[in-house]
Amino acid sequence: MMKLMLFFTCTLFGLSITSVAGQATSVMSYNIRLDVASDGENAWPLRKDFVVNQLKFYSPDIFGIQEGTPQQTAYLAAQLENYTFIGVGRDGGDKGEYSAIFYNSLEFSVAEENTFWLSETPTEVSMGWDAACNRVCTYGLFTNKDTKQKFWVFNTHLDHKGAIARAKGVQLILNRIKEVNTKDYPVVLTGDFNLEPTDEVIAAVKNVLSDAKEVAHLSFGPEGTFNAFKFTTAVKRRIDYIFIAPTTIKVNKYAVLSDSKDLKYPSDHLPVYIEFEIK
Repeated sequence: MMKLMLFFTCTLFGLSITSVAGQATSVMSYNIRLDVASDGENAWPLRKDFVVNQLKFYSPDIFGIQEGTPQQTAYLAAQLENYTFIGVGRDGGDKGEYSAIFYNSLEFSVAEENTFWLSETPTEVSMGWDAACNRVCTYGLFTNKDTKQKFWVFNTHLDHKGAIARAKGVQLILNRIKEVNTKDYPVVLTGDFNLEPTDEVIAAVKNVLSDAKEVAHLSFGPEGTFNAFKFTTAVKRRIDYIFIAPTTIKVNKYAVLSDSKDLKYPSDHLPVYIEFEIK
């Protein structure tokens, strides 16, 4: 009997060690579509509860949003218990759309955070090159409170019109990653890049980071991420991504989530979701 108890104790202890060492972290990138009345039946007041419940269901440890107005960002923060966020509006302070990063504050802490503008003057509220709007990148150094593992998360929304702004913006982001990641921590980059996979700017990102979809053990869901609120049309245009540092992160699962209700999507973009382990 004593030997049997000892066996189970050792087995359980071994399982405990394995679960901590191989603990999975979930990250999502979600363009929630800004709150604009002209969206009519797809306007934010009619879909905001769906978005909140969708986030509650998947419960990502960390998720980056795009197009979050101050009111939308505050609404998510108020509705999602135990989540807080980092980031500022692209027009400074709480003005303009956020590329905020939300995280479960019970499980993670933030050791460092910052937001910079994708422009020639990244420390100032500014519009870069041929962009139509101010664009930002928000990032943070996160610590898993259980395992003490640290990793960076960067989140952005590239311009929808300016090709030069997209290319220069990506270079700024990659340079900032290199600049701050002096200890070679794992890196995750999320965002709406407004670019399809064959674009040379995406290739530039992939010279440094890996596309989570391409390296995931399991990939699920539609190919595309931009649905334009067209429920009966196949989603083929892929412009939302999660990139990871391949030497330090193993992606177990990748998915594009096509949840709907009453033949309507909760946003004109589908969220991208991954589960990964730190090597």
